[in-house]
Amino acid sequence: MNKKTLFIGFTVMLVGIFAIATVFYQNLQSLNQSAVSNEQLTQLLRQGAPSKGDDNAKVTIVEFLDPACETCKVFFPFVNKLMAKYPGKIKLMVRYAPLHKNSDKVVRLLEAAHLQGQFWPALEVLFAKQQEWTLHHVSQPQIAKQLLSALNLDQEMFAKDVLGQKVSQALNDDLAAVKSLQVRATPEFFVNGRKMQTFGYQQLQQLIEQEIAKHY
Repeated sequence: MNKKTLFIGFTVMLVGIFAIATVFYQNLQSLNQSAVSNEQLTQLLRQGAPSKGDDNAKVTIVEFLDPACETCKVFFPFVNKLMAKYPGKIKLMVRYAPLHKNSDKVVRLLEAAHLQGQFWPALEVLFAKQQEWTLHHVSQPQIAKQLLSALNLDQEMFAKDVLGQKVSQALNDDLAAVKSLQVRATPEFFVNGRKMQTFGYQQLQQLIEQEIAKHY
């Protein structure tokens, strides 16, 4: 083997090492950038927000969703399957990001249902019949309200809560979090404070399983 061949081989090896190091560094930077700051972390979680799963779970998913969002509807069963796959290890918290026109009014319906312990049934109804109360990506809150009338709700209390201070405060808190955390599309996922950088089923599952492996 002559010196020229050795030199070429050594050069190729260096290029390979550099490429691997670059990918590793980029991945590390991505993880570092995806973690929210301590200040933002206080806005990521809202006391009393709709949630399910074990309160002692070491992995918390925060999902910003819009009930009118078609992708949110598609992701809903996927997230449920992940929670079923890892029972007791995952807690899901929902925050509101009403980015579609008039969705803030539908969010008020959801939060009012939440005050009566009916958030998840209400969300399931709205997702299942999404095409009935959305028109060209514009929410029709009156139709959504009619669809929720079949739930086990105190209708008089529900009507008051929709316009009440508790619902307004929850919506305002979530809108402030949307701005602070730069949520620009839905659904937006944070797993133990780490924002999902690349969107997709596989990416979300990978992020969740990384946190499970880390804490269990």
